[in-house]
Amino acid sequence: MFLENFDPLKDSMIQIMDKDGKIVNPDAMPELSDEEIIKLYETMRFSRIIDEKTLQYQRQGRMLTYAPNLGQEATQVGSIAATKQTDWAAPSFRELGVWLYKGAPLRSIFLYWFGNEMGMHMPEDVRVLPISVPIASQMQHATGLAYASRYKGLDDIAIAYVGDGGTSQGDFHEALNFSAVQSLPNVFIVQNNQFAISTRRKIQTKAGTIAQKAIAYGIPGIQVDGNDIFAMYAVTKEAVDRARRGDGPTLIEAYTYRMGAHTTSDDPTVYRDNSEVDEWRDKDPIDRLRKYMMEKGIWDEEKEEAFTEEKGKFVKATFEDVEKSGLTPLEDTFDYVFAERTPILEAQYQAKKAFYAKEGK
Repeated sequence: MFLENFDPLKDSMIQIMDKDGKIVNPDAMPELSDEEIIKLYETMRFSRIIDEKTLQYQRQGRMLTYAPNLGQEATQVGSIAATKQTDWAAPSFRELGVWLYKGAPLRSIFLYWFGNEMGMHMPEDVRVLPISVPIASQMQHATGLAYASRYKGLDDIAIAYVGDGGTSQGDFHEALNFSAVQSLPNVFIVQNNQFAISTRRKIQTKAGTIAQKAIAYGIPGIQVDGNDIFAMYAVTKEAVDRARRGDGPTLIEAYTYRMGAHTTSDDPTVYRDNSEVDEWRDKDPIDRLRKYMMEKGIWDEEKEEAFTEEKGKFVKATFEDVEKSGLTPLEDTFDYVFAERTPILEAQYQAKKAFYAKEGK
C-alpha cells in the first residue's frame, strides 16, 4: 500500500494520526485491537517514566552518562511492534522503547548505564543485540543477522536503528548496499531527530530527505511521521512483510525530534532555541496517542495516574537494587573486547590496576 506507491523524490511524509490525536488517513489505519493499542501506549509511557527518573539519578551523581529518548518513543515502539518476537533488532544506544517492547529486563538496562557490561546479556528469547556506540556499525551487524537467517532457511528478519548522523558514515552505505545486492530480509530505520549531537540535519547531507537515499541502492525508501505511532507501525509492518517474503530491504526515515539532550553530557541550549523545542513538544507522540485513546474511551485520567504511580515505584525499586550491586570490577573493562586479552590490553589493565593500588582504591 505504502511502499509501491511512494516516490521519495516527490511524495510527502506518511501520516495517519495528526498531533491532536485525530485520524487523518482512515484507509491506512492498521488493524490493531484496543489491547494492542494500550500496550503500545504503555510501552511508550513506561519509556518516558524511565527517562525522567534516570535523568534525575544521573544529575544526582548516581548514574553514568545516559542517552534520553524523549520525543522518539513512537518511532521506536511503533516500528518494533510490527516485528515478531523471533526477529532480531540491532540498536544503537537510543532505543529504550525497542528494548522494553522486546522484553529486555529494566534491571539489565540500568546495569548497562551503571557501567556493568552484563547489562547487555539478554535472555535467550530477547533477540536484541548489545548497545552499539560506534556510529552506524550496527547496520552491518543487522545485515549479518539477515544473511544468517536466510542461510539457515529461517523467516526471521533483522531491523536496525540509526540516527540521521549515522547516514553520513561509510557503514551505513556498506550495509544498505550489501543488503540490497543480496536482497536480504532487513528493515533499516533512520531516527531522524534533526541533530547528530549538535550538527543539524540540514548540514549533515545535501539530500532533500534521508528516504531518497534508498534510490541509490535500488530499494524502497519512505519518509514517515515518526511521532505518529500508527504510521510507524503500518509502514514498518509492510516493510517487514516484504522482507520476510524475500523481496529485500527497505529504508524508513522516521521524521521526529530529540526533545532532550543528546546525552547527559550535552547542553542542547548551546545550539538550539527553546522555542524550537516547544514547537515540537506540541507534536509529542505520547500526548497524541493518549488523546486518541481517551476519545476512543479506552483510557482515562484514572488509568494514567495509576499506571504512572505503579511504574514510577517499579523504576525506583529497580534502580536502587542495581545501585546496591556496587561498582563494576576493573576486569570487566578489559574482558569484553576479545576472547583473551591482547598484549596491549593486558599492559593497559596492569597499568590501571597499579594506579588504583597506589591510590588505595
